Amino acid sequence: MRTPYFLIEESKIVRNLEILADVKRRTGCKILLAQKAYSAFFTYPLIAGYLDGTAASGLYEARLGKTAFGKETHVFSPAYNDEEWDELMLYADHVIFNSPTQARKFLPRAKAAGKQVGLRLNPECSTQEGHGIYDPCGKYSRLGTTKANLDAETADMLDGVHMHTLCEQDSDALEITVAALEEKFGDVLKKVKWINLGGGHHITREGYDIERLVRTVKGLSDRYGAQVYLEPGEAVVLNAGQLVCRVEDITDNGMKIAILDASAACHMPDVIEMPYRPPLQGSGLPDEKKYTYRLGGPTCLAGDVIGDYSFDRPLRVGDILRFDDMALYTMVKTNTFNGMRLPSICLEHSDGSVETVKEFCYEDFAGRLG
Repeated sequence: MRTPYFLIEESKIVRNLEILADVKRRTGCKILLAQKAYSAFFTYPLIAGYLDGTAASGLYEARLGKTAFGKETHVFSPAYNDEEWDELMLYADHVIFNSPTQARKFLPRAKAAGKQVGLRLNPECSTQEGHGIYDPCGKYSRLGTTKANLDAETADMLDGVHMHTLCEQDSDALEITVAALEEKFGDVLKKVKWINLGGGHHITREGYDIERLVRTVKGLSDRYGAQVYLEPGEAVVLNAGQLVCRVEDITDNGMKIAILDASAACHMPDVIEMPYRPPLQGSGLPDEKKYTYRLGGPTCLAGDVIGDYSFDRPLRVGDILRFDDMALYTMVKTNTFNGMRLPSICLEHSDGSVETVKEFCYEDFAGRLG
């Protein structure tokens, strides 16, 4: 297989799904796949055997969820527009608004189309550290309606409410945030049929406190008699994918630098955007092992750097490197800056066989621009 390529591991997805299915069984909640994190729809039939539907961020994800996954399709957008509204109504089952003004504009039309309607709430309770770009409860956040901005007329028209405040967090953060939600919006929760607690729940991570999650979700459902939804993306495919690449050159500018055929900027942009240091099989922290290298991509961007890693032996041109945990927020964010070819997508079946699902070519680059 020509590098770079993504390798999705079916057995590891199943392992995650079995954990999520157990949470569903113990709490009575429904769990949706958040497509913003993972939308490789060739695995949707597998995931649909365990989960209840999909969460979308707009028209295209809603269409993909309805046509490739089936089951329930929930959509939230900070702002809907008239040009896409009628088509969106073909696919969405639950429509969640970001503000009372959006609700006043579109809620009657959604109701007329037979849809469930909800409002995203901002409990103004930040539990994140070091990831401000992903904190919907941060100062001046554009996401969600605060208590001060929720009017009684809008609240009375809702079928449900939505909250998304977490990012790669444990259930203690959820417990704290649910308490803030109840404190500020308890009167609204008493009236609605469903409560969507959004994503950011690292449920399938080793060491995650599932017992606290179960208590929190079941307690909320019991107190208000509402159907609770979770919509994780990462937890569905956590540790279930690799980005496989090759060393193309090795240079030296005060330290050894290995140029790969995979780019942080193009193929794993969260490395730069978040930022974070992706796990690499067989490697250690800088200077932990005998030979340390800075790993960089082949684009013209000086900052196209994946990180510094150490190895037991010197790297050589042609060596194959495997970055782990590359299924989530990776394939959905790839781009063709510098005319870079997108990585192929492969699936490793549970029996160990590997299928090439998608390969990309020049037309995928040129077709975006004219």
